[in-house]
Amino acid sequence: MWDSYLGKRLKGFGYAFKGALLMLRHEASIQVQASIAILMTIAGFYFEISTVEWMFQILAIGLVMSIEGLNTAVEEIADFVHPDFHNKIGFIKDVAAGAVFFAAVTAVIIGCIIYIPKF
Repeated sequence: MWDSYLGKRLKGFGYAFKGALLMLRHEASIQVQASIAILMTIAGFYFEISTVEWMFQILAIGLVMSIEGLNTAVEEIADFVHPDFHNKIGFIKDVAAGAVFFAAVTAVIIGCIIYIPKF
């Protein structure tokens, strides 16, 4: 069964789920982002945001969590390839962190657009 097309997709989903759990267990930045996501979800229910607002909020949460995961992967690979300080590795890690910054700022802007009018 695991050699079939569907079996391989299910196996791949299992690896992805395992990766998400590993990030949540071991990465402080992902734990912070997950906590913020939970708070924003609670706020969404409290303020009874619209379907469109939910879509944007979920998209923003997914964007930040995904980019944070990619940033973690880049940092882990960089540290594995070159554990000592190196300017090029530092540049690569900074660029990956910059991607998280853009995603987080976008999420904050979306949150402000959704929630400021509710106050």
